[in-house]
Parts: sequence; C-alpha cells; structure tokens
Amino acid sequence: MSLMSEEKVLYIDASNQILGRLASIIAKKLLEGYRVIVVNAEKAVVSGEKNRVLEGYKILSRVKTHYNPETKGVRRPRTPANIFKRTVRGMLPIDKPKGRDAFKRLRVYIGVPSNMKNIAFIQFPEASVSRLRNRCVYLEEVAKAIGWRGVKK
Repeated sequence: MSLMSEEKVLYIDASNQILGRLASIIAKKLLEGYRVIVVNAEKAVVSGEKNRVLEGYKILSRVKTHYNPETKGVRRPRTPANIFKRTVRGMLPIDKPKGRDAFKRLRVYIGVPSNMKNIAFIQFPEASVSRLRNRCVYLEEVAKAIGWRGVKK
C-alpha cells in the first residue's frame, strides 16, 4: 500500500447531488485508483416523485426468503451511508479483484466528521440537483421511511 502523501484522495460533498449520477462518477474514480471520501450522504437526492421512490425502497425491504420467511430475508441497507455505498457497489465489478479493491477505497459518512472540518470538499456540476426538472427526495427521508432512526446525539 502506498503512502498517504502519494495517494490520490478525493473529498466529496454529497449535498444536493443526484445519487445515481454521483455514484457513477465515484465508481469511475475508484476504478482509476482514487481513494474517495464522501460526506453528507444523507443530503444526497434520489430523483422521482416522493411516494413512488419511498414505495420502491419499502418493497425492497419487505422481500423474504422461501425457506424461513419469518426470520430470514435479504439484508437491505437502512442508513443513508450504507444505501449510498450499496449504490456505488452496484456500479463496480465487485466479482473481480479490481472491483473489490476499488470498493475498499470508498468511505461514506453521515454529516461531516470533526477531523474533516477544515478540508475543502468538491461537488460535481453534472450531478447537481439543479439539473432536475421534476421532484426529488433526500436520502435521509428514504432511510427514515425504511427504518433508520437517525443519528444519535
């Protein structure tokens, strides 16, 4: 593993950024060898009408298995950070070593950690919410709808 000074690091602020577009940009950067740190994951935006988006996520969280449907089911992420990571993971070749290595270089945080307060974060204009003409939902609302209890203070 290379030293931190030689390593290419991207600090990204996900506030008012479209989730899918931002995730595809991040996946490309991870495959190029960057270490990517994302903050404010709960402020990312999912495009679409609120009820449609929330129902889509709720349907996914209710999927059960046949062999023991009361206790077993598909594990779905409920926190905004894990939903964000899962979205990026879907855009990586996770079954190949380069995809697994790329995914290990991703860090996602809810809010801004105290040790990163003075870092300049970047945003991508091609993933900005201002490009949307229609409605959108914040990832925090989606997470709360499927069972996330919020950040403990």
